Amino acid sequence: MSMTSELADLCSAIEESARVLEVPFSHDKVRSVLTAYEDALPNAPIAFRMGTGRRYSSDVDWRFSVPEGDVDPYTIALAHGLVEPTDHPVFSLFLEVAERCQVNFYGVDFGAVGGFKKMYVAFPPDDMEPLSALLDLPSMPPGVAENYDFFVRHGMDGKQMPMFGIDYRHRTVNLYFAGFPTETDRVRSIFRDLQLPEPSDQLLKLSKRAIAAYTTLSWDSPKIERFAFSVVAGDPSELPVSMDPEIEKFLAGMPRRADDDKFLYYVAVSSTGEEIYKFQSYYRFKSWLNPMLASASGENRAG
Repeated sequence: MSMTSELADLCSAIEESARVLEVPFSHDKVRSVLTAYEDALPNAPIAFRMGTGRRYSSDVDWRFSVPEGDVDPYTIALAHGLVEPTDHPVFSLFLEVAERCQVNFYGVDFGAVGGFKKMYVAFPPDDMEPLSALLDLPSMPPGVAENYDFFVRHGMDGKQMPMFGIDYRHRTVNLYFAGFPTETDRVRSIFRDLQLPEPSDQLLKLSKRAIAAYTTLSWDSPKIERFAFSVVAGDPSELPVSMDPEIEKFLAGMPRRADDDKFLYYVAVSSTGEEIYKFQSYYRFKSWLNPMLASASGENRAG
């Protein structure tokens, strides 16, 4: 099946991103995702993402989002063989969340190397879900409920979850929290609770600009695997710290950015204490995607 010229251009940009990072481009895996979601992609916001560390620097991830009602991303993934479900609860969780909650839009992540990876559900900005609404879902990792006191203690419950992500490859979930209190004492307290090393000065500077935080958990252990902050800027020069050199080099080699691009910079800390830096830049941006992104700039840094 031949691609439209628009999808062919997108495929070319994805191949270019793999070449800049010097990783192998998996044409068949990328093509399978693009053709599966061909009807949804022409009007979708599309972003590319990479990061430091072995897990992230070995691939370039791409993400697109579609409004609720346009497509059912999970059904499409099943129909096109992007997901091969087993009896593991990761394969039933997406439907449970979508049925329980009001949905604003869906998202799909895939890699230039690894192909289909992850889906996420975004909740309406004026009706975000509290974490407590998801605790009793049958397929939710038990560690979410086991860490509920931690989330409450650090102000991460209440109607402030903008998004929920499911990683099918690593069999983990991401819990995203907006309106996160990012004062230095709170961040240090979180790190102590997670038994992490003292946060670096760079991490603390970034946390003050954070628009959201997120945690990663799996079904294998109740331990929170990663804790991360995200910062939005119109341009990398607006960041309060110097960008990681690996990311700066990659971004310089990726000329195809949207004119109305919104740059996101992430700092994640793994359970081993390693600090990991990631970024997201837009190939195509749409203002409906997220009010926090649409309105954010160097002067407007709402948390």
